[in-house]
Amino acid sequence: RVPSTDNGVNSGEQAVEHFDVLIVGAGLSGIGAAWHLQDRCPGKSYAILEARSAIGGTWDLFRYPGIRSDSDMFTLGYKFKPWLGEKSVADGQSIREYIEETARESGIDRHIRFDHRVVRADWSSDDARWTLTIRKGDKDVRLTAGYVIMGSGYYRYDAGYTPEFPGIADYRGTVIHPQFWPESLDYRGKRVVVIGSGATAMTLVPSVAATAAHVTMLQRSPTYVATLPAVDPVAQKLRKVLPKRLAYTLVRAKNVVKSMVLFYLVRKNPGPANKRLIGMVRDALGPDYDVGTHFTPRYNVWDQRVCAIPDSDLFEAIKAGSVSVVTDTIERFDVDGIALTSGARLDAEIVVTATGLEMQLLGGAELFVDGCKVEMAQTMFYKGMMLGDVPNLSYMVGYNNASWTLKSDLSAEHTCRILNYMDRRKLVQVVPRLDPTQVSDGNFFGLTSGYLDRAAATAPKQGKRHPWRVHHNYARDFASLKLGKVDDGVLVFSGAKNTKQAA
Repeated sequence: RVPSTDNGVNSGEQAVEHFDVLIVGAGLSGIGAAWHLQDRCPGKSYAILEARSAIGGTWDLFRYPGIRSDSDMFTLGYKFKPWLGEKSVADGQSIREYIEETARESGIDRHIRFDHRVVRADWSSDDARWTLTIRKGDKDVRLTAGYVIMGSGYYRYDAGYTPEFPGIADYRGTVIHPQFWPESLDYRGKRVVVIGSGATAMTLVPSVAATAAHVTMLQRSPTYVATLPAVDPVAQKLRKVLPKRLAYTLVRAKNVVKSMVLFYLVRKNPGPANKRLIGMVRDALGPDYDVGTHFTPRYNVWDQRVCAIPDSDLFEAIKAGSVSVVTDTIERFDVDGIALTSGARLDAEIVVTATGLEMQLLGGAELFVDGCKVEMAQTMFYKGMMLGDVPNLSYMVGYNNASWTLKSDLSAEHTCRILNYMDRRKLVQVVPRLDPTQVSDGNFFGLTSGYLDRAAATAPKQGKRHPWRVHHNYARDFASLKLGKVDDGVLVFSGAKNTKQAA
């Protein structure tokens, strides 16, 4: 840790408002954490601090055409609130409404403080509390809490990643990043180029192609894709004969087991899976399409996340002629479009840079423990939900190979177990004591995606063994977080240090 010259706390201001728990973020993770806190720790006071002015997090921020879930809603949805929508792969607005409904039904919405962006968090061991510095408009306010739950995700909300393209200043068309899609953008009858081959590009392209003159998806290299039905046929059948909650629980369990088994088999022997996914594309596009160039990745399945193509919508658009895929690199932009390294060029009136995210842990907030700054690159995740040597803080991080909410639900439940354990024993501090011998070089997400590689130097490290290794395995996490002991010998608990806190 690096000593701080300003602890950000003792500024001579009046006494600040105190809560048992402060939750940062009102998206899927934050609303879910609040529900579990109300359910399992009903005596705890809490507030949710949301940097933006609306509930929903990612699903409120992203408004580009066609935005949808990249995993099924029976696992992306909360385990305590059945997803009743018809589609298993849902659109962004439906997901946002689902989160809003969850908050409203449970009274969670009354605890949210909008336009509260946490910029700094200071832990005092003497007082056993966090002091959060919050940017509200043009001023800073402070709140204190005995425990903090970070539900702010892992990427920047105010910026997306766009490479520096040569000549882009000469281009006279429109350039936009999907993260900041303008509602007024009219692409009807226009030539559009979407740069990228990830989930955002494959979601956006067929939607824009429905009214654009033509859409070209320009990619440096292919990505694995998997077709799946937008409506789960098993769910449809079970809903007709079973109560809604039971049907939801059974489909959720089916999808969890299926995804775990498939992931295990694929990682153990990726060759057949590689061929199978490429074969699915060939079956969809026909023998004359150049699948080898445009849909045959240079890596194994699940080295990066697989993109879902519901009801083959991207392939249908390609076959209809409204979408083209070009695999090439950009030489430079010019006045009317993009010149490619191969010598070809693409004319475009609109260019969409679906080139990725910028990772930003903790919503950009700085952490200090007893006046020393926490350097994220020097710590590790404990059980994928706490940071080594950082007291009384949980960080909701989801899976790379399954729905985010599966892990955030487990982490929130385990946080409640920790809080109740401390209350029963009159303890006020818990910290995962970092074991430096466990540090390895791998990133905690276990993937080779661009945004993770770019952030590797500043992100927490992967541990060699449990509980410092992030497994991305629901069964192992269920056993550890739901069934395992709270006091596992790695967590260090302590009581109050001063009489004021002890009282």
